[in-house]
Amino acid sequence: MRLWLIPTSYVVTSVLAAFALPRIEHAYFGSYSLGLSISSVQAYLSAAASGMMALTAIVFSIAFIMVQFSAIAYSPRLVLLFVRNRALFHTLGTFVATFVYSLMALAWIDRDASGSVPMFSTLLAAMMVIVSVILFSLLVQRLNDLQISNVLHVIGDKGRQVIREMYPHRNDKKVEMRRARRDIAGDPPLGPVTQTLTYSGKPRTIASYDIDALVREAQGADAVIVMASAVGDTLVENALILRVHGGKATLPEDSLMRGLHLKTERTFDQDPKFALRLLVDIAIKALSPAINDPTTAVQTIDQIEDLLHRLGQRELDIGHVRDTMGTLRLSFPAPTWGDYLALSFDEIRQFGATSVQVMRRLRSALIAVAESLKSAAQVDAVHQYLKHLDFVIDRSSFDPEDRIAARQEDRQGLGLSRFHTDTKALVSGR
Repeated sequence: MRLWLIPTSYVVTSVLAAFALPRIEHAYFGSYSLGLSISSVQAYLSAAASGMMALTAIVFSIAFIMVQFSAIAYSPRLVLLFVRNRALFHTLGTFVATFVYSLMALAWIDRDASGSVPMFSTLLAAMMVIVSVILFSLLVQRLNDLQISNVLHVIGDKGRQVIREMYPHRNDKKVEMRRARRDIAGDPPLGPVTQTLTYSGKPRTIASYDIDALVREAQGADAVIVMASAVGDTLVENALILRVHGGKATLPEDSLMRGLHLKTERTFDQDPKFALRLLVDIAIKALSPAINDPTTAVQTIDQIEDLLHRLGQRELDIGHVRDTMGTLRLSFPAPTWGDYLALSFDEIRQFGATSVQVMRRLRSALIAVAESLKSAAQVDAVHQYLKHLDFVIDRSSFDPEDRIAARQEDRQGLGLSRFHTDTKALVSGR
């Protein structure tokens, strides 16, 4: 739903109510009265209308503050996360609706010099003012969302949600059966390329695939669609989108394009990398010399570590989609464990190389992730990254004592040292 429709619907509803309700009252409930003077009700409705305009200006000011603060303090890519908050648009719509209704209700006060005051219309305006004040209070409270801990939790929750939706659990029986069939039979050769699709138009980002639609198209032509552009990629003029292998007929380009959801910016849809990208952006901005806030970087690593724990328990090889008969129909680029590991830690390691606190937290996160993994290949990748991290510490500008401190585990960064011990060695008594 387009967000501008929210305040528009409020205004349209208020206009319809202002046309209908006073006329119904005038025709059928003219004897009902509030017992207030005409001048008092006129003053009240005038004050309500003018006050709503002032509150509306404050709402816009709060929106601009949220945009500016999030862009400067965190990341420009976080701006839309706050600006597209539906509560902001509902509040704006209520204020404007109250303003419009109050003005139109004024026209029915002492109408035709009748000396009457429409009771229900006046009470409705009073109720709308009360609701507006409540919504304004809730909106001011939402400024707490700009606190760094709340921002990190919001991004982390988005990442956890898309991981659950995209990746099946590694121990899922269906995943094990598909993996067994793939290992035994393998994938047949794709065959020659019979069709290619390139992009033409303004730069757009792939937000998600319509996987079911693409599989149906490939199945109908007995072909295999191989995506050359991944979710999160920005398509520019003549960028290769996909190749079609085999097939009895040429697939309509319009149908293939409908299998892609293009937007002007990256989204969380089918893109767990985007949550990690935002967290890393916040961390490296905090580590910049202008800000120099390694504690914020440590807080982002908390969320990054949690996402890696969850990714390590999921089946990441989801880039091959088959139809109901088990025939490969769609192949698309999917990030590997190494991709996630590099995205999560490379830039933080580079920009935090001069911070003992960041190095300690990175070691703690890597060791904890390695201990939770079941795949030997993924464990080896984490161990290789740990060796790289230790190499960076040894080549850093730290003095010998700081190097020793930097190679200690500490989930708080600085606060509680933990020397890593081998649990199996302790159990065996070695």
